Amino acid sequence: MVEQKTRLHTIERHRHTVADAAWEALKKSIVHFRGQPIGTVAAIDKSQGALNYDQVFMRDFVPSALAFLMKGEPTIVKNFLLETARLQLREKMVDLFKLGQGVMPASFKVHHCNSKHKTESLLADFGETAIGRVAPVDSGLWWIILLRAYTIWTRDNSLAESPECQRAMRLILKLCLSEGFDTSPALLCADGCSMVDRRMGIYGYPIEIQALFFMALRCAVTLLKEDRDNDFVYQISKRIKALSYHLHTYYWLDFQRLNEIYRYKTEEYSETALNKFNVIPESIPHWIFDFMPSRGGYFIGNVSPARMDFRWFCLGNFIAILSSLATGEQAEAILDLVEERWEELIGEMPMKVCYPAMENQEWQIVTGCDPKNTRWSYHNGGSWPVLLWLLVAVSVKLGRPHIARRAVEVMEKRLVKDEFPEYYDGKAGRYVGKQARKFQTWSVAGYLVAKMLLDDPSNLRAVSLADDGHIRAPVLKRSNSFP
Repeated sequence: MVEQKTRLHTIERHRHTVADAAWEALKKSIVHFRGQPIGTVAAIDKSQGALNYDQVFMRDFVPSALAFLMKGEPTIVKNFLLETARLQLREKMVDLFKLGQGVMPASFKVHHCNSKHKTESLLADFGETAIGRVAPVDSGLWWIILLRAYTIWTRDNSLAESPECQRAMRLILKLCLSEGFDTSPALLCADGCSMVDRRMGIYGYPIEIQALFFMALRCAVTLLKEDRDNDFVYQISKRIKALSYHLHTYYWLDFQRLNEIYRYKTEEYSETALNKFNVIPESIPHWIFDFMPSRGGYFIGNVSPARMDFRWFCLGNFIAILSSLATGEQAEAILDLVEERWEELIGEMPMKVCYPAMENQEWQIVTGCDPKNTRWSYHNGGSWPVLLWLLVAVSVKLGRPHIARRAVEVMEKRLVKDEFPEYYDGKAGRYVGKQARKFQTWSVAGYLVAKMLLDDPSNLRAVSLADDGHIRAPVLKRSNSFP
């Protein structure tokens, strides 16, 4: 008994040491604009050139913002939301092409215009200087989700109801809801438009974007002010239902569903076709049959004509749980999968951004021989500490905090010693990433948010949505051409 108490005391003391180091690193990352805190830089690694890691990224700031909100320091979050809403109004040009007005910046930095008069301005990147020149589809979705988190946490509706934020939301949503040639309610995206911001074969309808889109739509319904334009809210509500049905019908995968796809017939021509996207069963990768446990399931990475991307993507699945896109049964199945495949998805550092890694000819073709995305590195099966906060959030939401505590204990063994790296390499996440920045801010903030969610589960209210009754699992019907 005495030995057990001593061990618990040692663990708790180490945890406080990790948290103190994390808060110190987070405070050092704060960026000021005209005397006010406005965000946090991506990383402070003095051993390497800055590149664009000295900028404030929209998606990177989200865990930082949540950490500040949970600590009772909302000012920096308010300033960030307002300034990015103003940046959205700028004209955005890539070569001779003008981007949609609703596009939010991927990142921005403070520019000191005149050293003598100390004037400052903000320089924003909407994709025109990003690697691959891709506009960030996720930025606007994260902005809406963060606005709701701020509103819920502060219990102050004035920011969300301000003309600037109402306009920003509408511009984002009008861009996302605009009509085109799509035959599905999902958002069509280019490779590199989200956290996976390099060529990784996620073009089409990636689950990360669809889950964020669903959550942003649900957040917007609660934030938009009622006015004469009731048709706009009606459009959003219809899209929520359609998107939910689409993702449940075509993206959900468990043992039974995998067996059905394995037995698909092709060339079905009818409204009742079971294999609506004409996926060839021979295209199913061999690894999935061993990876899929009898207990568990997940939303696959992508679905488009004659193509199903069976890879597991962490962010899309965990956002599906937090947004209640996943039904209660599906949410439990996703966490069941994590437990069943702990060594593959968690290993020695939480957690895999996607699984499995591409290698050999597949890596050459899909990534274009990207030297940063080699197998089990970076976006190609790398382990990202920032994803810990999402794992903890969904574990707390589903009443399974033991999963969260186990993952936190794994991370605390190395995070400070390794100086909060951006990502880890290797099949088990054993090695600090070959090009990983140290003191990566969202690695720092992700740990802090995870710890505060475990210490006080009521913090979850800022990032979790309850099932509102719109979500119904579809009834799958056999095709007339199925024997």
